[in-house]
Amino acid sequence: MKNIVRVILTIAVVLSFSAVAGAAETLNGAGASFPYPVYSAWAFDYNKVTGVRLNYQSIGSGGGIKQISARTVDFGASDAPLAPTQLNKDNLLQFPAVIGGVVPVVNIPGVKAGVLKLDSEAVCKIYLGETKHWDDKKIKSLNPGMKFTHDEITVVHRSDGSGTTAIFTNYLSSVCPEWKSKVGAGTSVNWPVGIGGKGNEGVANYTKRAASSIGYVELAYAEQNKLAYALLKNHAGTFVQPSFKSFEDAAATASFDPKKDFALWLVDAPGKDAWPISGATFILLAKEKKGSNMKVVKFYDWAFKNGDNKARELIYVPLPQSLKEKIRAYWKAAGIY
Repeated sequence: MKNIVRVILTIAVVLSFSAVAGAAETLNGAGASFPYPVYSAWAFDYNKVTGVRLNYQSIGSGGGIKQISARTVDFGASDAPLAPTQLNKDNLLQFPAVIGGVVPVVNIPGVKAGVLKLDSEAVCKIYLGETKHWDDKKIKSLNPGMKFTHDEITVVHRSDGSGTTAIFTNYLSSVCPEWKSKVGAGTSVNWPVGIGGKGNEGVANYTKRAASSIGYVELAYAEQNKLAYALLKNHAGTFVQPSFKSFEDAAATASFDPKKDFALWLVDAPGKDAWPISGATFILLAKEKKGSNMKVVKFYDWAFKNGDNKARELIYVPLPQSLKEKIRAYWKAAGIY
């Protein structure tokens, strides 16, 4: 928790420094709120070493894709990997930066973090609006001995184009045929029920304020807002806690292919202790902008070499060395490294 608070304070320091250092070199990026805490921490340390500032707008993956497609930023960021066909259409490059996890968070009186147990069916039916109260027999069967009142569940989801939503709905589509047929997956979907918040920040705030609610956010936002996360039953049938270890276990079976621009989903991973709603977050570059791309790549190469400990502090999984080398080869092939 102290690490998360420190990141928020350092963001303010970076912004304050930026106001008086207008002549300094600046990299402009926009997109996913999912990795915002770790990008901010890396940016602060990189600025101290190089003097280069990172101006990153946490506006959601949909906004990041739009801005890089319109060439209004140096890089976009998305938790939803773009397919090679879309990358070719928009003349973009793509590579992963870090791995994390999306967690269901609840605001139920008396329920602390890591106590409530849910499985894929329970989460699916809540977000479909079929399970309406916390004392539903399905939820009670997963939590014998827990006392639930007949409070109506307030469902909270993202209102903006969101890679966190893409990971969450890709998970639901993978484990729940009814969700796949009725709603599907994407950065934006037609939610059957609930209220929408903008960014991970908005979902966390709504969940924190609304009694008897459930939302989904990256784990750093759950800890920052002191929200109770649920345990989830994974593909192997194990109830697991969201943690660095369970995110790492989910990533262990991943095989990122540079020939497919590293596009890969990590949801419902087969590992015994794997967190089922894990995902990588990706950086998008305009192929023709080699000058600015080289500066962006220099920042992420520095982060790959120097930022792993900071990522771990914030409960993100650094990329394995073998994947970092694949990314560097990908940069070289594009003429930007």
